[in-house]
Amino acid sequence: MAYSTLREGKATEQLPRIDRDPELRQRLLPLCRLRSGEVWQDPVRGHRVGVLDATSIGDVSSLVGGARVNLAINDPPYNVAVGGVNTRNLSRVDLPSYLDFSRKWVAAVLDTLASDAHFYVWMGADYRDNFQPLPDFMIMMREFTILKARNFITLRNQRGFGTQKNWMWVRQELLHYVKGNPSFRVVYTDIPKILRGYYKKVDGQETENLERSKSKTIRPGNVWVDIQQVFYRMEENVPGCYAQKPLKAIRRIIESSSSSGDVVLDLFAHSGTTLVAAEQLGRVAYTADVDPVFAEVTIRRLEHYRKTGKTGWQWRNPFPEIG
Repeated sequence: MAYSTLREGKATEQLPRIDRDPELRQRLLPLCRLRSGEVWQDPVRGHRVGVLDATSIGDVSSLVGGARVNLAINDPPYNVAVGGVNTRNLSRVDLPSYLDFSRKWVAAVLDTLASDAHFYVWMGADYRDNFQPLPDFMIMMREFTILKARNFITLRNQRGFGTQKNWMWVRQELLHYVKGNPSFRVVYTDIPKILRGYYKKVDGQETENLERSKSKTIRPGNVWVDIQQVFYRMEENVPGCYAQKPLKAIRRIIESSSSSGDVVLDLFAHSGTTLVAAEQLGRVAYTADVDPVFAEVTIRRLEHYRKTGKTGWQWRNPFPEIG
């Protein structure tokens, strides 16, 4: 069975959403180099990719191997049936069960953190069900007193979804916590500074705000408006993946909240974005997925980046063996 679609007037290889196609997943499993409980170690930079359970402290310990994690970036399932389909990878469960799952994986991450570390988690809200699980997750996080809330970030999508009877839904939410007192480095967007006319005296001299600026571009606040969500025309797109985070967003987190050589942990690898960002920025990524197919996607994406310099496959097939 070949998968193809028509893009820009010519047929190209394309994968449907892997998690909602059981037949496709069965064809991909023999191509996966890892089985449940196994960890692959990158011979070049020491990155690790595992097929592991994020809720198991033992599994997570086997991934980090005693290392201390300086930055954890978490993108767990949101307890929302994406596209109206309840799948093995994106299952919708009752709220108490989801919060129990969340407590377990958060505890597993905390077991790995250095004394001073950043902890980020993407989280969704289903407006059709009283915005769960976002507010419930935030309240649950108060149980982990070792973490202190630092910020509540919104990534504004350039595209959205909705109906004529509702506002367009164009936001993704990112919660930021810290353990101890980790360092934080200001990074800048590529949005130019254009606001003029704010004056104050510095050393007795009245100066305009642009004169005092350290950069010609603006610092990101906690609403990110300059990052495009991933879609099929972008180079970084990984066909078959359903919840891919933008590489630019992950790079921003890593650049601001870690240093060169630091260990970055991601227990929900999915399309491998954290691994590629860590590779680009000189960090070491320890990442895992409970599904061997997405662990394989993650490894292949790193290999593809090293071979071609491309961050994804755009609309082409990451598994040409079944094309």
